[in-house]
Amino acid sequence: MPTSVDIFIPCFVDQLYPATALNMVKVLERVGVQVHYNAAQTCCGQPAYNAGYAFQSRTVAEKFLVDFEAPATEARYVVSPSASCVGMVRNSYTELFAGTSQESKCRGVQGRTYEFTEFLVDVLGVSAIPGAQLAGKYTYHDSCSALRECGIRAAPRQLLDGVAGLQRLEMAETTTCCGFGGTFAVKFEAISVAMAQQKVEHALDTGADYIVSTDVSCLMHLEAYINKEKLPLKCLHVADVLASGW
Repeated sequence: MPTSVDIFIPCFVDQLYPATALNMVKVLERVGVQVHYNAAQTCCGQPAYNAGYAFQSRTVAEKFLVDFEAPATEARYVVSPSASCVGMVRNSYTELFAGTSQESKCRGVQGRTYEFTEFLVDVLGVSAIPGAQLAGKYTYHDSCSALRECGIRAAPRQLLDGVAGLQRLEMAETTTCCGFGGTFAVKFEAISVAMAQQKVEHALDTGADYIVSTDVSCLMHLEAYINKEKLPLKCLHVADVLASGW
């Protein structure tokens, strides 16, 4: 029987990068996963939580728990193309639901929720996507959420290194923040832009064609700086790379 998953599509992906969501589905189906999508899903509650609105965030998070409650017949995994949202569910939900009637349901959802690349590598044992092909050189950006909240570092690199024609070139300070940080980019624009500039300059120094990451929020921020300065770099989500060539 094929592995079944419910996919959670974050706000940024849904509104601005829907092709990334479709590419994630293509890759999951490519490796034999049965994909389910609940069209009633909305947000994980992270924007409100990061802005300090815990009550409002919990209201949104409660809906997430309902939307991704395990069916009576099977406990499906929840997979998302965003380490940021997964980090929110795994970590911040613990605080939001501590001591509430939803605490048990919360733990159940947390234990089944995975970022896309860690699900492929750590759960399914996939080391490469058959047919994935992209000519060029890439440098990888470790998003803060992936690295610090979810402990993800090796999985995306392993999958990307299995893409035919693609070469990895590690940039300096790959674990340094890109400067987005949600509302941080709005409240501290000058600092945010300077951090993006530093990240992009490190990427350019490698001679890479692409910056790749697990989080489109980081990539959107970096892409805005790249486009403004008309620089020879392209930002790609890991799902977009893994779905290329077939």
